[in-house]
Amino acid sequence: MKRLSSLLAVALLTVMAAPCRVQAATRPSLNDDTIMVKLPNQATMTLVTKNKAQLRQLRTYHLDSLMILLDKYIAQAEAASQNADNKAVTMEFYPDKDHPGTNAPEQVRITVRAEDAKSTTKGNRFIKVSVGDDEKGETVKINLGDSASDSARTAKSKRKREENANKTVHSNFNVDLGLNALVNRSPWRDISGQEQTFDLKPLGSRYVALTYHYDIRVGGKGSPFHLITGPELAFNNYMFEKNRRLTATDTRTDILREPILGLEKSKLAVTTINLPLLAELSFRDKKGNKAFRIGGGGYAGYRLSSHTKIKYESEGTTRKDKDRGSFNLEDFQYGLQGGIGVHGVDLFVKYGLNDLFKDNRGPKGQTISFGVSI
Repeated sequence: MKRLSSLLAVALLTVMAAPCRVQAATRPSLNDDTIMVKLPNQATMTLVTKNKAQLRQLRTYHLDSLMILLDKYIAQAEAASQNADNKAVTMEFYPDKDHPGTNAPEQVRITVRAEDAKSTTKGNRFIKVSVGDDEKGETVKINLGDSASDSARTAKSKRKREENANKTVHSNFNVDLGLNALVNRSPWRDISGQEQTFDLKPLGSRYVALTYHYDIRVGGKGSPFHLITGPELAFNNYMFEKNRRLTATDTRTDILREPILGLEKSKLAVTTINLPLLAELSFRDKKGNKAFRIGGGGYAGYRLSSHTKIKYESEGTTRKDKDRGSFNLEDFQYGLQGGIGVHGVDLFVKYGLNDLFKDNRGPKGQTISFGVSI
């Protein structure tokens, strides 16, 4: 008896997706087994079967597939009821004929009654969806009161996720947050012939990029292979340590120790516009959400602006000096870029293939940026 009760409960929750004919609910006979469940949102579900064999067959049905279908039909019925003058509107649909071979329901009949003018509850609507078969005696009745059922909202959300997942091209806006470092550096000699080196403050050398990317699916629906491209505006900060500051002429740039001032902050800021081209493999879980992705490619960029900024104390006053210029920086930058993501977390790394400064006009060093995409 306990096993039968469990089976009936499972069948009640899964019968919503049964591929059976849909028509107005019929009153169960005295010999039928009946289960009725009243949900917290006042929706009711009724299940009537002739025998245990029918219940066992219902275990293979899926709730989400029918709810997505019903959500679409309910929206059409609600639209038709707008001009119904408070009368019930009944619409019939035939999904099996519209999509043969998909094991869809044979018939769906939906009745929608507009708000009762005498009702004191604003916005109240009544929607009845009946699923049944006179010959087999299977009946499911859903009454939706003040709001749509949780199942309908879940199905609608899933349908939107599936539509987005199956788009050939879709766009997204991200913010990349990370840090900058200079690699492959070597000492250089300043204008006096002395050998010089410098270091960057790790946490002060920040990287921020605003990205608008186009995700292009390659290989048709369901393919995990994507091409990603689109403009990004990147802000690079290089914060110098040990009281050093950048000085430049038209032909030479040096990063030297400040002989007089005690610098609280000294940095070089560079703004670039970049265009990446990445190949990515993206895999989804059973619910259609992004689960794992990995990709790589290259990028090319152009310097839009650059400036230096120092902060120091002078005569009891905090001063900030800011100078704009090219500082013998390379106008064009290019390099390699890669990323890896798990669920909602994406990590990236960018490696510049050319030096930050022009050849023989400044310290040698290539930029590497890494961080997280939001």
